[in-house]
Amino acid sequence: MPTVTVLVLGSANADLVVSVPRRPAGGETVLGGDTVVLPGGKGANTAVAAARLGASVAFVGAVGADQYGELLRRSLSESGVRTDFVRTSDRPTGLAYITVTPDGENSIVVAPGANSDLGVSDVDALTWDDVSVLVCSLEVPVPTVRHAVRAAAARGVRPVLNLSPVVDVPADTLALLDPLIVNEHEAASLASSFAGLLDLGPRSAVVTLGARGAAVVTPSGVVEVDAPEVSAVDTTGAGDAFAGALAFGLSSGSSLVEAARFAARVAALSVTAAGAQPSYPTSEDVRRTG
Repeated sequence: MPTVTVLVLGSANADLVVSVPRRPAGGETVLGGDTVVLPGGKGANTAVAAARLGASVAFVGAVGADQYGELLRRSLSESGVRTDFVRTSDRPTGLAYITVTPDGENSIVVAPGANSDLGVSDVDALTWDDVSVLVCSLEVPVPTVRHAVRAAAARGVRPVLNLSPVVDVPADTLALLDPLIVNEHEAASLASSFAGLLDLGPRSAVVTLGARGAAVVTPSGVVEVDAPEVSAVDTTGAGDAFAGALAFGLSSGSSLVEAARFAARVAALSVTAAGAQPSYPTSEDVRRTG
């Protein structure tokens, strides 16, 4: 069994994507393009992003015994992600209904399905040998994430949480995070300033700023890192690409600022192609773009 340095615990969804000229108003019907089915989910996306960059990754999640579950298992495996911690649930695979406008922006509705079945027992079944970073996201039950973060910290594994969507997370869990990842809208809902995020308890925080890059928040202050200028095609999964690239950097020994700077480049490249997982670059892709 290959060594695992990054564990990713989170959701796996099939993305049902439709291009629309604009978002419909309440009660309005807007005609869109053909539906495209792609592998997605914040957890699975993060795992694929890290693996494509060269990290040794295992994904912890749940899918249904259906065609969408098969799609996700195949995408994970083909990207080099270990799937022996992916459980088959009696519930259907999670689905994300995504509309994408011509400027590349998206709106998403998620039906969690099997993701809601991911439990504490799935965490207890994990092996932690050689794992250096755990990344969690919040499209799965909070008690499962809490248990995983505590288990990681107890073993000297660095816990990272992408707090998306924003839900209440207990203070004792926040206090273990290094870092907490949020986007600028989520940050604004949690604190009056980026520096104020540390008052919630995490040891550090990273705020993703879209095309502007990211802000790294530590007790020493706030450091902003830039992202390269690109032409956006589809921003779906860009935040997950950032989280996966950050985990790759941290597992490779980079400082938090260095890892965030690299992750901002990876996220920028990811929006230049359609879809989430299919758009994620390899390390060679990143090198070629300077």
